[in-house]
Amino acid sequence: MERLATIDEAQKKIDGLTTNMVSLQELLGDKRSRGAFGELQLEGLIKNILPPDSYSFQHTFSKGVRADCVLFLPDPTGTVAVDSKFPMENYQKMFDVKLTDIDKAKAQKQFKLDVKKHINDIASKYIITDETSDGAVMFLPTEAVFAEIHAYHPELIQEAMAKKVWLVSPTTLMAVLNTARAVLKDVETRKQVHIIKSELGKLGKEFNRFDTRMKKLADNIRQAHENAQDVH
Repeated sequence: MERLATIDEAQKKIDGLTTNMVSLQELLGDKRSRGAFGELQLEGLIKNILPPDSYSFQHTFSKGVRADCVLFLPDPTGTVAVDSKFPMENYQKMFDVKLTDIDKAKAQKQFKLDVKKHINDIASKYIITDETSDGAVMFLPTEAVFAEIHAYHPELIQEAMAKKVWLVSPTTLMAVLNTARAVLKDVETRKQVHIIKSELGKLGKEFNRFDTRMKKLADNIRQAHENAQDVH
């Protein structure tokens, strides 16, 4: 009876996990929910790596467009927009076991069109002369999509490079952000070094002035001593 009770409890946990998996699939299948999921994933990565004053979420540019995130990086890079609303519908259809090979082929063709359109949209909306960097970032929410594009769709990579849209996955974005953090740290260090150098220069002048006055004081003390001897 104890073993049966243990099995029954385990079965309940499995049923609960199944329900959670279904709800997760619904989340990833719904366009608005998936967009929010991508934004949350992006937000978590950036908050964990970069200092708070180096980014802004839901940033609105002068021409009225709003980016999911903007990175404020030192010159010559400047302001970089990051978009996380990647179209996943046709990618999921490409691997749907319920669909025929013909339908999967159609989904693959549409997936390529979706990605190309998304690249062009990002380039036109988030690359703004005299306001942003000459490139923008497309955040791919999964490593699988990143691998699919790089392995089987080199024309999309070429399109992105031509439009100066950088494709990143969660892992590669971490590498980019760590590099950005190192650059930010270096810039701040340089600023502090310049301050220290300036203050040392001022301190050097003070010591020169002190040395001159100390010599005059020593001469005066010596002269006063000699005068005291003469009076004695």
